[in-house]
Amino acid sequence: MTEKVAVENINTPGRTSNVDKAKYLAMKVAMLATLPRHAPGLTANEAKEAAKAHLPEDLFPGGATSGWWQKCVQLDLEAKGVVVREPTKPLRFHQV
Repeated sequence: MTEKVAVENINTPGRTSNVDKAKYLAMKVAMLATLPRHAPGLTANEAKEAAKAHLPEDLFPGGATSGWWQKCVQLDLEAKGVVVREPTKPLRFHQV
């Protein structure tokens, strides 16, 4: 059984989900290492690709499932006020 961490979702305030803590933390570190601190930021796809280089191979072999985890962490960090989305098309994200 793996250790879990509660995550929020900016789209459903007040609701949390429990996810694998090791994968969450690995993606969070990777995203914060690659997301710029100012606008215009990165698109979701650019953020996912940039984060892949920082992910441990044992948790994300060949980048497997990194897209799902990138979205999970992005929504949680938005809910916590750590990441902000710009009102552009496509959406762009950066750190606060």
